[in-house]
Amino acid sequence: MNEFNELTANLDRIHTTDLGAVRIKRNLSLDTDDAAEWCKAKIISPGAVITRRGKNWYIKADGCIITVNAYSYTIITAHKEKQ
Repeated sequence: MNEFNELTANLDRIHTTDLGAVRIKRNLSLDTDDAAEWCKAKIISPGAVITRRGKNWYIKADGCIITVNAYSYTIITAHKEKQ
C-alpha cells in the first residue's frame, strides 16, 4: 500500500491534541474551530503530496506542511512552507 492509500485509509483515526490544535492554528494563522478537520481536508485534497520518513508522514498541500505520526495518527504540527 502506498503512503497516500495507507494514510487516507485511516483518515477517521487522524486526530490532534488540544495543544496541537492551538499550535496548528497559530502556525497557519487559521480561523477555524476544528484544526484536525481542516488538516484532514488538506490531506485528501487532489494536490496533496504525502511522504513517509521514519515515524512520520509529511503532507505538502496548498503551501503548508502537515506532520502526522505514522503509528498514532496524531497530527503533531503544521506550518507554512518556506519560500
